[in-house]
Amino acid sequence: MKKEFGKWLMDIAKYLMTVAILSSIITDMDKTWLYYLSLLFFIVLILVFGLWLIRDKKEGV
Repeated sequence: MKKEFGKWLMDIAKYLMTVAILSSIITDMDKTWLYYLSLLFFIVLILVFGLWLIRDKKEGV
């Protein structure tokens, strides 16, 4: 169950990255650095949590 949720979170991070790329192409917003910085923070946070959930727990390694 944890691995499936971790994979789902990694998919969400990929979708957020796609949204960031497409929105940068389509629109020209004010305060773009704040938008991209906050989006990057959430992408990294979700990706790390997803990777943490799918890791293999091996003893001694």
